[in-house]
Amino acid sequence: MPRDLSFKCALGLLILFAIVALIGPFFLEHDPLRGSLRARLDPPAWAPEGSATHLLGTDRLGRDVLARIVQGARISLAVCVVVIAIAGTIGTALGTLSGYVGGWLDRVLMRLVDLALSLPVILLALLFAAVVGPSFLNIVIVISLVLWSQYARMSRGETLRVKNEDYVDLARTSGLGHAAIIFRHVLPNIAPSLIVVATLQVGVVIILEASLSFLGVGVPPPNPSWGGMVAEGRSYIVSAWWVSALPGLAIVLVVMAVNVVGDALTDRINPGLKGRGA
Repeated sequence: MPRDLSFKCALGLLILFAIVALIGPFFLEHDPLRGSLRARLDPPAWAPEGSATHLLGTDRLGRDVLARIVQGARISLAVCVVVIAIAGTIGTALGTLSGYVGGWLDRVLMRLVDLALSLPVILLALLFAAVVGPSFLNIVIVISLVLWSQYARMSRGETLRVKNEDYVDLARTSGLGHAAIIFRHVLPNIAPSLIVVATLQVGVVIILEASLSFLGVGVPPPNPSWGGMVAEGRSYIVSAWWVSALPGLAIVLVVMAVNVVGDALTDRINPGLKGRGA
């Protein structure tokens, strides 16, 4: 598939994901939290014994799978937005300060970043989540603590490049303060690289949230989470495959779309970013 076509398809899928997450729950026919044991493990509508009442079937408690996938999309989107805002703000602030000031502060902060990047992301998130317990707020904090270092590394490297540009030297000689230089000249010029990192991290956040929910330390039930739905349906993977396969398919499609869009943005906004990594 040509790159432009794959980019358009992936972008369209992400736009659809955002629309479904934002307004989909208002159009749901079934409550994602309520079920009926009479409709327990009903197959999807296209199956021989399926019913049009539940287009994607029901789970072990008779809850509509489509309704839970849509509500789970809203939770995933909310986690992504909040995590990227928190991790991006903290990481960008520390990385920019480290690159601009340099010296002992740069060495200390970069050692912390190296330590954070050397640890397995999922294992670290699982450890934090097990300590603080499952809740939406805790999951947001945990994933933010795991991912801030990637923004710090990128913003530090870009700041080192930008702060030696002629226009920054001119701003210094004109008497402009350090804070003004950072906000007027440094941050606007490193923003494109950070946008690419944030885009690629959407997929990482979705996988982390789904993994934690799958392991029982993510979004607490009965709130629907794609990872939690996969975990709930694994006992019925043969007899009722749709319970876990359909939310799993949603995870795969969204993450693949994010990666395609992220790669395309890398090529168009900052081609040099591929060589340095995120």
